[in-house]
This record gives sequence, structure tokens and C-alpha cells, in this order.
Amino acid sequence: MASVLRMPGVSADATEAVLVEWTVKPGAQVKRGDVIASVETDKAMVELEAEEDAVLLKTFAAAGEAVSVGGPIAVFVQPGEDAGGEDSILAELGLGPQSSGPVSQADEEHSLVPGASPEIEHTADQVAASGGKAGGRLFASPLARRMAAEAGLRIEDLEGSGPGGRIRRRDVEAALGRPGRTAQAGPEAAPAGPEAALAEREPAQAEHEPAQAEHEPAQAEHEPAAVASDAYTDIPHTRFQRAAASALTASKQQVPHFYLKATCRADRLAELRATANAASGLKITLNDFIVKAAGQALADVPDMNVSWTPDAVRRFASADIAVAVASERGLMTPVVRSVQSRSLSDISAAIKDLAARAGAGRLKQQELEGGSLAVSNLGMFGVEEFTAIINPPQAGILAVGAVTSLPIETDDGGIGFAKFIKVVLSVDHRPVDGALAARWLGRFKELIESPFRLLL
Repeated sequence: MASVLRMPGVSADATEAVLVEWTVKPGAQVKRGDVIASVETDKAMVELEAEEDAVLLKTFAAAGEAVSVGGPIAVFVQPGEDAGGEDSILAELGLGPQSSGPVSQADEEHSLVPGASPEIEHTADQVAASGGKAGGRLFASPLARRMAAEAGLRIEDLEGSGPGGRIRRRDVEAALGRPGRTAQAGPEAAPAGPEAALAEREPAQAEHEPAQAEHEPAQAEHEPAAVASDAYTDIPHTRFQRAAASALTASKQQVPHFYLKATCRADRLAELRATANAASGLKITLNDFIVKAAGQALADVPDMNVSWTPDAVRRFASADIAVAVASERGLMTPVVRSVQSRSLSDISAAIKDLAARAGAGRLKQQELEGGSLAVSNLGMFGVEEFTAIINPPQAGILAVGAVTSLPIETDDGGIGFAKFIKVVLSVDHRPVDGALAARWLGRFKELIESPFRLLL
């Protein structure tokens, strides 16, 4: 029996997602669990897996195309099922031939903004008479709407040059002061810098094929080129940057932070790490020990292993720790699960795997969700101490500085040196009070200063 694959709700507040690529082609047979496509969210690249053994009959979204959540992106049929009557199969699913193949200029020019219900059809004359709006809905191409959002423009404030006042890509470019595709070609009119590359990717015939050009799966569609002048360069925000900025701003505004500091002696930790790596051939990092200690401390002080919800304080049975890793997309915090019950070597391998896939943009959405605590370590950059912003709904984040040598008094009254690590714990005061956070931090310090307990 045929089935429709729809764009999943890959994050809680997403209204659309970008279909990055298909890993299978129409006619290919897939097995349950096979990766069939990848989708870009505000946080990561999400891989879509086949839910059952099937054959890919048809795709409705091209690589690079933004699709509304819930919109159809492919149709599958059962292995051995007669796929010869494609039109009849699509009709049975409510996806007639008009839903497949390239979008014609007429269809594209009269489509509503994704997500709007085409309950009432309006002619171009009716739309023109209402200033580009019909029944309270605004006509704009998906690409124009996305470009406007990324540039911080209100689509309602733009004037459309398309049929019936429809807003198109060139209208957004005009509002941004960029040379659009309507510019006259010629030696003196050739754009410079990033726009030159864009112009080279858009041949002159694109002027006569606006629908096709506005649906090109080019990177420029969802990553606009930088805008430069003699004094500065504006680098447009990516989807991830906008999402991260929104989340961090909301955290500082809505989450009551308080901070606790501790200085942990790290001589034994450094010695144990060196011994373990020499004996096993592994490359366990100090950060692996810190993550393990944080998870063990959550298990030992379970009232700290919580998050705030509107109706209750949620306490978790497992110590799941988010680990901040740098990637080309920005700072990401994938979650290591069940830290309290995993070995140091297992934790080390898990963090390396997550960091590698974060750099490649291949993290799955579920790997970025959950956890009650995060660890952010800037010690490798020589930073001795800093505070970090909580990533809700997590209840805290531990900021870890570099290992430094500080003078100490020896047993014989002399002066010596020892290794120390400074940490700062940022805490959400709603589910966790000061005394509880202090208990957790005290237990964490004990584990760092007596690291052999982490091996038991």
C-alpha cells in the first residue's frame, strides 16, 4: 500500500525545514532504518530514516527546497506493488499530478505563502486590487519569504513586482539595495564581489524563467551573500545563528541565573590521566574526566538532576550531560546519555563521535535534546575562568577553565606549586536553590580531587 512521507516537525517551533539532499533515487528499494534524506533544522542536520521496507515512487521536494512542516515530500509503495499507475496512486493519496514535477510559472506565481490554506481562490485582478493580499493572505514566493526573514525584513512591507503584486526574489533584493536579476547586463553593470559569483550562477535566461530560478536548490537561497561596503561587511545570519541568539536571549531574560565558583586541585587528575593513557593507548582528555565527574555528581545528588517545567520540577533517572563543542555552524551542545553508568573510555569515544558529526552537520535532533546539565570547557584556549549561559530546559551549566599552577604551602612550611582548575556553575534558581547547588558542586570537587572514584 502506498504511503506519503511528510516533512516532520523536526523542532518544537519549526514551521518549515530545508530538504538538504536525497540519499536514494525514485525506484530504489529501502529497508527499515535506512537513511533516505537529510533535513536542515535551526540546530543541525537531521537524517530521515525509512519506517519500513518500501520502494521510493516519487519525490516532491528538490535539494535545497524549504518545505512546510507536514507538507508531502515523497511517496513510497510496498516492494512488488505495481507502480505503473503512478497518477492513480497519487490521486488515491490526494496528491494529483499537479503536486509532482517542476512547478510551472503560472502555478508558482499564484501559490500562497507556505502554510496558508488555499480555501478561497482569487484571480490576479482581485489580488492586485487588494494590494497583493487576498483574504488577509499575502502572495510571496517561498524563496522571497525566506530571504526577507533572514534579512530582518517584514514581508508585509515589501512591494511585489510579480503578477497581482506577488513578492518575488528580486523585490527582496531591491529592498536590500542589492542588484537584482533585472539589472541590465554590460561591462559597467557587472556586480563585484559576492554578487559576481551569484550573477555567474544565474544566466540571462533566468530572467525569462522566474519560477524555475526561484526554486533553484542553490546555497544562496538559504544563506544570502554578504553585503559589503568600504567600511564594513554584513554577513547574513544563518538559521542556526538566529535560533541560538533567540534561545540565549530568552534564557538571560527569563531564567533567574545565580553562580557558584570553586577551585579544584587537579594534580591527581593529571597523573591519573597520564597513567591511563600510557597503559591503555587511549587518549582520554581532562574534559572526559570532568564530564564523568559531573554525571556521577548528579547521580550522588539526584535533586540537582532536574529541569523546570510550568507545572512541576522534573527529576531525571539518568545523568545526561550536554557537552559544548565548536563547529563550523557555531557552538553546539550534543548530549551524552547515562554518563553515571559509562566508563571513561566509552564517554571519551562518545564525545569524539558527537564532536566529529557536529562539525560535519550530521547530528540528529534527538542528540541535541534533553539533559539537565551542560559542560562548557574553554581551558584549551587558555581561559582561566568564565561564566556561561544556561541552555533551557537544563538547570545548569558548568564553565571549566584551564589547568593552572598556583603556589601552595608545603608540609614542611615551604613554598611549592600545584595544579588547579577553576569552575563556575550557572544555576537556574527556580528548580535549584543555593544550598542544593553547593552540595552538588562540593561533590563534583571531591571527585575531581580524588579521581580514582571515577574508575569504580
